[in-house]
Amino acid sequence: MNDQEYTYLKSRIYKVTNLDIDCYKTQQMRRRLDAYVTKTNFPTVIAYCNMLEKSPEKQRELLDYLAINVSEFFRDTKQFETLQKIVLPEKLAENRRLNIWSAACSCGQEPYTISMILEELSPEYHHRIMATDIDESALKQARNGGPYTAYDVRNVPPLYLTKYFTKNDQGYWIVEKLKRKIIFQSHNMLRDPFETNYDIIVCRNVIIYFSEIVRDNLYQKFHKSLKPDGILFLGGSEVVLRPSQQGFSMLHPAFYRKMALGPDANLDGHQLSEVTR
Repeated sequence: MNDQEYTYLKSRIYKVTNLDIDCYKTQQMRRRLDAYVTKTNFPTVIAYCNMLEKSPEKQRELLDYLAINVSEFFRDTKQFETLQKIVLPEKLAENRRLNIWSAACSCGQEPYTISMILEELSPEYHHRIMATDIDESALKQARNGGPYTAYDVRNVPPLYLTKYFTKNDQGYWIVEKLKRKIIFQSHNMLRDPFETNYDIIVCRNVIIYFSEIVRDNLYQKFHKSLKPDGILFLGGSEVVLRPSQQGFSMLHPAFYRKMALGPDANLDGHQLSEVTR
C-alpha cells in the first residue's frame, strides 16, 4: 500500500478499535498491516476498511493479529528464577501482601506463573494480582484458565504442572484455586488511566513494539503507578536505555527499581498525550 492508503487505514482502524497505530514502530507495523490486508483479498484498502467498520468480528480478528499474543509459562526461566529467589522474597519481607499488575498479560500465562510462585513462597497470604490486556479473546482464555498447549507449559516445573494444572483432550487447564487469585480486566495501555500503589508491575515483551516516544512515556507512567522502591519487570530483550531519567535503577537484568526522580527527569506525560489523543 502507498503512503496515502496507509494513512487512511490507520485512521479507520483508530475509529473502529481505538488502537493508535502511530504508537508502534512504523516500518514494522506497516509491513504487518500490508501483509494482513493483502491476505483478505479485498481489491482496495478502502474496500477493506468499509467492511471492517461493519464487522465487529473482523475488528476482533484484526486486534488479535496486532496484539502479538505470544507468551508461555515461565518464559525466560532465568528471569523467573531471579523473581522467585531474590525479587519476591525481598518484596515479601517489606510487605506480606503484595499488589501486582501484569500489563498486556495476553492469555494469562505470566500472571498465572507469578501466582504459582507466590503460592509456593507465601501460601498463607492473599495477594492482589491485576492482569490486563486489550484483546478480549485473549482475556477470555485467561479467565477460563486455558486451554494451554504443551508448548505453553514446557518450562513449568513438573511439581507445579501436577499441582496447578489439570489436563484433558483440549490441553492444560489452570486449577480453580489459582484462577480465583487473579483479576482479569480489559485495558488499553496507550489511552486508559493507570492504577497506582503497585509493589510490582510486570510488562514483558510488549514495549519493544512501540516507538521510542511511546516507550519512554510508558516507563514514566509505570513509575507513577509504582510504590516507592517498587519493581518494574520487563522482558528478556527489553532495556530501559536511560533509567535514571525515567526514575529507575537496574536491580537485575530485566528488573528495575523505582527511584526518586533525577533533575533531568521528565514525567509530565505531555508527549504521550500528543501521540494518543
